[in-house]
Amino acid sequence: MIFNQQQLFDHEAKTLAPYAIRSSQSRGRKYKELEDPYRTPFQRDRDRIIHSKAFRRLRGKTQVFTTSYGDHYRSRLSHSIEVAQVSRDIARTLGLNEDICEVVALAHDLGHTPFGHAGEEAMQQLMAKFDDTFEHNQQSLRIVEVLEKKSPDHPGLNLTFEVLDGLKKHDPIVHSLEAQVVNIADAIAYHHHDLDDGLRAKLISYDQLEGELEIWKISIDELDFKKIGESLYRQIAVNRVISLMITDLVENSNRQLVEQRIGAPLSRLEQNGLISFSSRMQGRVDSLAEFLGQHFYLQPDVLRQARQGQKIIKNLFQSYSEHEELLPERARKHLEHEKHHIVIKDYIAGMTDEYARKKHAEALAIST
Repeated sequence: MIFNQQQLFDHEAKTLAPYAIRSSQSRGRKYKELEDPYRTPFQRDRDRIIHSKAFRRLRGKTQVFTTSYGDHYRSRLSHSIEVAQVSRDIARTLGLNEDICEVVALAHDLGHTPFGHAGEEAMQQLMAKFDDTFEHNQQSLRIVEVLEKKSPDHPGLNLTFEVLDGLKKHDPIVHSLEAQVVNIADAIAYHHHDLDDGLRAKLISYDQLEGELEIWKISIDELDFKKIGESLYRQIAVNRVISLMITDLVENSNRQLVEQRIGAPLSRLEQNGLISFSSRMQGRVDSLAEFLGQHFYLQPDVLRQARQGQKIIKNLFQSYSEHEELLPERARKHLEHEKHHIVIKDYIAGMTDEYARKKHAEALAIST
């Protein structure tokens, strides 16, 4: 049996909650195009993200540890996949549209620089010199609306307006429930994997966790470290942490949706924040975030990698500013209609960690 687009629309109508976004009611795209006979608009958007060059480059971009640190630490790509998985699970449980959650989750970090948040901070400092700004969510939008290309007739990937709205994380607009799911799934995912990576790297200890975090104490209940070994103990405990967060989130969010009688997709009359933790769980999550900030992100080895990444980005920016001929031809073509600092920013922000190191070495060789 083949399911065509209309049958997929009908299935959504039968299975999704009244407050979910329906593919059949999408506001469409900026540039008109023929519909796909076997995919919904949001499924089509997801496929465009997965097949984009920017998405493939995420495998070589830092989450916390640079990609040279080891094979098992998260990259920006694995983080995005984990956010998509968490988003889909939450959406399914609440009767929301899984497809739009998935595409927003997969696309939300496309604009991240190499070298993680340290790289983003370096780019912010560079853009401030031009009275400009840099924020990776804005850059993600720029990638899907301008820099990636799928048609000779228009720039960008021509994604649906609902997906574009979902990527406007810091925009004051009221975000759909699906976009709210992705936003909080992002936090759940990075708390989960940063905790796991920090323990794996031995930058945080089990004694520290047990002494400071209530959510960790709950997660290790009846777990025997000596009996099952460190690796399995860590895996089970960390997975319990994420399960506690997700369970609380869906139960509290459902309670709020019922109490506020949300019976249709959100409009500008409703508030953000309907998808949220209970106050008790929010306190536990805040404590976890504070713990990671103090004991993980500020570790000397993490800071050392961060400083190295920032130095590379700043040196590259200076080199390309002084020697535009070092930019590839595809980038130089944009100099005719874009400000020079924007072209350089786009090029560097799109680099993987390893490519940035390579170009940095080349630039240093030429300058000396």
